Amino acid sequence: MILEVNNLQVNYGAIKAVKGISFYVNEGEIVTLIGANGAGKTTTLRAISGLERVHTGTVKFKGEDITNIAPHKIVGMGLTHVPEGRRIFTNLTVMENLRMAALLVKDKGEISKSFDEVFELFPRLKERRTQSTLTLSGGEQQMLAVGRAIVTGGDLVVLDEPSMGLAPMIVDEIFNVILRLNKEGATILLNEQNAYMALSIADRAYVLETGNITLEGTGKDLLDNPAVQDAYLGS
Repeated sequence: MILEVNNLQVNYGAIKAVKGISFYVNEGEIVTLIGANGAGKTTTLRAISGLERVHTGTVKFKGEDITNIAPHKIVGMGLTHVPEGRRIFTNLTVMENLRMAALLVKDKGEISKSFDEVFELFPRLKERRTQSTLTLSGGEQQMLAVGRAIVTGGDLVVLDEPSMGLAPMIVDEIFNVILRLNKEGATILLNEQNAYMALSIADRAYVLETGNITLEGTGKDLLDNPAVQDAYLGS
């Protein structure tokens, strides 16, 4: 088990955004969280990564308690977060963004290899490597956000809404990269608005509603679940 979340509660003032949820991710899995906007998915991921303060409960990563540890220390332990909204450095070029992602990587050979991998996966980024990120399309910015995670490396990659606002062809490209990362050894925890795509690639999944986990099972089980179909798959 690479990630274990027990009784996680996160508050925004008097509002309980996440209400004592528990779940786990095994090494090598793709696990997805689905749910409506405001269900607590992004808050959960941000709490795991140290970006939101945990009110009660624990987060364990590779057996170590990382609850409320500083985010940069969590990254250094091997947990990489691709945030909602991309959050790239818009005052830097594509290449400068990738170099920023490599700051905690000590092996220069690994850095060079990861740059090559990013440009193999996303040829458009290679073409635009000297350009300001302000000139990139939304899809290209998302490619860069995922590319930074590849450069940072780590055992667990947390992706928050990677397909948001993207054209279907770009969504397919992003999901193909997620599958490739998983096949190459990365464990994936995914929050995704496109429930069909997310469940299609997931080993296991959890449904969040108003800060609670209401359903869990394999990706296929939830795809076939009538309640999930009615609520999230438009069928």
